[in-house]
Amino acid sequence: MVSSIIAHPPLSPIDAADLSPFYERWYELMLLIRKFEDKAAQLYGQQKIRGFCHLYTGQEACIAGAVTALRQGDKYITAYRDHAHPIALGTNPDHVMAELYGKATGVSKGYGGSMHLFDKARHFLGGHGIVGGHVPLGVGVAFAEQYKQTGNLCITFMGDGAVRQGAVHEAFNLAMLYKLPIIFVIENNGYAMGTSVERSSNVTELYRLGSSYAMDAERIDGFCVESVHRAVERAAVKARKGIPSLLEFVTYRYRGHSMSDPAAYRTKEEVESYKEQDPILKLKALILNKQGIDAAALETIDRKVKDQVAQAVAFAEASSFPDPATVYHYVYKQTDYPFLQH
Repeated sequence: MVSSIIAHPPLSPIDAADLSPFYERWYELMLLIRKFEDKAAQLYGQQKIRGFCHLYTGQEACIAGAVTALRQGDKYITAYRDHAHPIALGTNPDHVMAELYGKATGVSKGYGGSMHLFDKARHFLGGHGIVGGHVPLGVGVAFAEQYKQTGNLCITFMGDGAVRQGAVHEAFNLAMLYKLPIIFVIENNGYAMGTSVERSSNVTELYRLGSSYAMDAERIDGFCVESVHRAVERAAVKARKGIPSLLEFVTYRYRGHSMSDPAAYRTKEEVESYKEQDPILKLKALILNKQGIDAAALETIDRKVKDQVAQAVAFAEASSFPDPATVYHYVYKQTDYPFLQH
């Protein structure tokens, strides 16, 4: 089970900024992600969505707080729990749902499915299926931004299980060696598939791994979208100066590792205790208490989100599967590649 100890660095001018203008935006985005994932679970049960499917339910604050702290042009890359990331960046949920269906109107034209969503226009460089394998790619992206002198950074998300992969440590080392504009984020939901952090790592406060590379590192309350935003904002200032950071967001997934996982390794009491920290309910209470926004305004957002998800399903249902004749498209850029068979 995830430890509740959170690192709180000294306050800075960034931390003093009023974040209330983001509250309604965060609420709508986090609710959209939650309802989208709930619907995906239902559709998976109906076999409308097949293959692998890893849901983000409970972790919504991690991506919502990150996107509001960064700027246009910054790059994003993550692992296979990736539905929320393009949605948070503004990808139309219709096309994300269509991709889950394997339809040609999906963001990866129906060839990627749940684990391999991409949206180049929004600088989302993918969900990736190999645990930890995308982290060196994030370093490569950051190197490209540095080389081109764009002023942009790459934020690279990974799960807690990925930090046991050698490629991740190679990536940490290179990022520090070349002083790259990168933010590493560990979304620590407590379990690498069905194995708890305590059973798989001698170091359970995973942000401490950054000290091996003299990397700035923090442990953040991943249930609090404000804390996430402030931490990413601080890290972004440093990243643009060539100072990488490692952020550990302490979070939790309310469903199993994937849709095929009954999560029998967790007790009902544990899950319920974490549901009391639900990031959406925490934000809703904050809005109602501090913003003076009445419940009716939030109900309007609720209805809007419900309609968006229903529209996404209708769009996916109405879309066509890819033409089998295109099966070799998008594999090699070189159209006459010698090993392509037509």
